[in-house]
Amino acid sequence: MKRKKIYSGDTFLDCSEPVVKGKFVEIEGERFYKISNFNLMPDFLMTIVSDSDHWNFISSNGSLSAGRKDRDNALFPYYTDDKIHDFYNITGSRTIILVSEAWRNYLWEPFSKDQGAIYRIERNLYKSIYGDKIIFEEINEDLEVAFQYGWYSSEKYGFVKKSEIINRSKRSLKLEVLDGIKNILPAGVSYNFQNEYSNLLDGYKKSELIEESRLGLFMLSSIPVDRAEPSESLNATTVWSQGLAKANILISNHQLENFKRGLPLNSEVDIRASKGAYFVHAELEMEQEQSYNWMIVAELDQSTTDVANLNQFLKSQVNHAKLVNADIQKGTENLIKIVAGADGLQSSNEELCSARHFSNTMFNVMRGGIYLNHYIIDSEDFRKFVYESNRIVAIEQHHNLESLAVELTHKELMELAYKTSNADFIRICHEYLPLTFSRRHGDPSRPWNLFSIETKNEDGLPKSDYQGNWRDIFQNWEALSLSYPGFIENIISKFVNASTADGYNPYRLCVMESIGNVLIRMIHGHILDIGVIIRLSICKN
Repeated sequence: MKRKKIYSGDTFLDCSEPVVKGKFVEIEGERFYKISNFNLMPDFLMTIVSDSDHWNFISSNGSLSAGRKDRDNALFPYYTDDKIHDFYNITGSRTIILVSEAWRNYLWEPFSKDQGAIYRIERNLYKSIYGDKIIFEEINEDLEVAFQYGWYSSEKYGFVKKSEIINRSKRSLKLEVLDGIKNILPAGVSYNFQNEYSNLLDGYKKSELIEESRLGLFMLSSIPVDRAEPSESLNATTVWSQGLAKANILISNHQLENFKRGLPLNSEVDIRASKGAYFVHAELEMEQEQSYNWMIVAELDQSTTDVANLNQFLKSQVNHAKLVNADIQKGTENLIKIVAGADGLQSSNEELCSARHFSNTMFNVMRGGIYLNHYIIDSEDFRKFVYESNRIVAIEQHHNLESLAVELTHKELMELAYKTSNADFIRICHEYLPLTFSRRHGDPSRPWNLFSIETKNEDGLPKSDYQGNWRDIFQNWEALSLSYPGFIENIISKFVNASTADGYNPYRLCVMESIGNVLIRMIHGHILDIGVIIRLSICKN
């Protein structure tokens, strides 16, 4: 059947169907996988990872949920998979652009489902092969302008949205841009309160702008309680921007429709009882093939001291963008080192296979963890483990524990354990696993698994911690043991010691199968010596 031409008023709707395809490309020296015309696919969920405690679940339509550590520390509300998709145009990035010609002003909303057929557009999605960056791009072929934004993570500065607009034409253009993020949560809002009392929560929201630095503060006017007592909320979510020096700042959604109708915008410095937002508004004059870029940076749970320091930082004359970009790059390098420690780097004739191997290893490490410093053990962390495991044994072995060097090898630790002839101390040493970067596999599609990403102690040093249900933990340790065979006895000891006196072990079937697979591979590969095999046989029996 012949396709009909469809109009909306006098506007012809372009209903052509480009082809969805994928390939690897390079952006600023880093490999990305590009999906051309991704908007023709059904909405799908992605995750953006980091070397720290960031979590970010994002829909291909741009809506997202993000935060740090756990779902009670969210920048954007933590919702289930279906709701993230449904919150398109409500949560996350939003951009509106007016392109001025000599006789007409064109309204363009990149990534809008309503305008997809009005202009001839191409929409592309790019994701870093390391999984820590994602870029959305829309090319408007009629206006000859391209817009793209991406999400990045910074350990020091928080969540970073970087935007860029490009004049692809051979003529000068005047543009008016309104770009920002919506549905920002104030500090101190738990997951349960957001989901059960969201309407009440809106009434407590308070947004302020420090005009001298253009720093946005998103907080609660007070902590919602049903008691006649004062309850101050002292922390805030902070948002700031860099790159558009003369931009006006809006801290709500109230004037978006005014902008679309061509009305002037008024600065906002104090908004109450409304969902938080942060928008930069700027007028740009662009020469042919010129581009502008800017960034919006958000961080959670900032104290009054943190806010004061950040305000001074923003007023200083340093290159803020350079510092943020350097920290983003540092995070990528750290993530690569973490995955490399579990043999996640490989090179093959098929780039897709290599990228897939990196991804598989990375998610395996995120579930099972990675050893803090290979076979080097921090004595302070070990002492803490012994005291938490068995206080009586810790007191008995006080002299040995206090005489430990600052760092020692795993082999030296086990030799010390056997020299004491203390069965309980030997058992504790065998159960010590200095793992980090582990978390439950909680995500919006499995909301019953409550994740908590524990990567650092309060003093900022790496934290030795792992968590998750034991079946999954041992399955992930199976692969990790091929990279760190020296810890296989510790893993088996951890499993065997979970057995009860009558021999019952709830993990027996799935875990022993995994451990058996590891042993077979190691023996065939001559990784284990005969002494280890004998000890493991005794342990299993």
